[in-house]
Amino acid sequence: MTEIPVKISFATRLRNSFLTGVLILAPVTITMWVVWTFLQWVDSWVKPYIPARYDPEQYFDVAIPGFGLLVAVIGITLIGFLGNNLIGKWIVGFGESILNHMPFVRPIYKSIKQLFESVLKEHSSSFKKVGLIEFPSPGTWAMVFVSSDAKGEVAYRFNEMGQEMVAVFLPPTPVPTAGFLLFVPKDKIIMLEMSPEDGAKLLISGGLVAPDFELPKAISPV
Repeated sequence: MTEIPVKISFATRLRNSFLTGVLILAPVTITMWVVWTFLQWVDSWVKPYIPARYDPEQYFDVAIPGFGLLVAVIGITLIGFLGNNLIGKWIVGFGESILNHMPFVRPIYKSIKQLFESVLKEHSSSFKKVGLIEFPSPGTWAMVFVSSDAKGEVAYRFNEMGQEMVAVFLPPTPVPTAGFLLFVPKDKIIMLEMSPEDGAKLLISGGLVAPDFELPKAISPV
């Protein structure tokens, strides 16, 4: 018995074409807008400090988007290069000694410095792994980003109870700008193979954008 082809109305085809156009243009447009906004934001901060004789806009009379970002990247790289030599380390140490004697500035500076050192260290494994934990109740699972093993007094207190705990970050959906710091037993975390980038996509999309996954050959269906 032959199946009768379903006729698609003109309105349905028009709607499908519109949705396809949105699917094609929306990611490109939003990405370009985010990049353009970021460039303008950096330029607005950096360009006022660039001497006029070094600003190419003074010679070409044309705005060059991203020039401020380029100057910022070069400046940060030069500061990092100088900070690695003996004189640079002495200057940095002298500046830190001044900040450490400021009652209100010292705790803020130390906290921010520790945060950046933890995140930017090449050998750091912070937020490089994704896992699942039972939250907020047994049988309900939430995706988390694994930070590190519990440290300091927190680790000591848990070790007294014979528990090996791991610090994880539980972000909300769809905007992961805030979340919860949780300490979870290591054996209660289901580690995933997906990258943090894929985990972020899954989180922001509310589960709609799932990363590709290939079953291990040992358990692949016949």
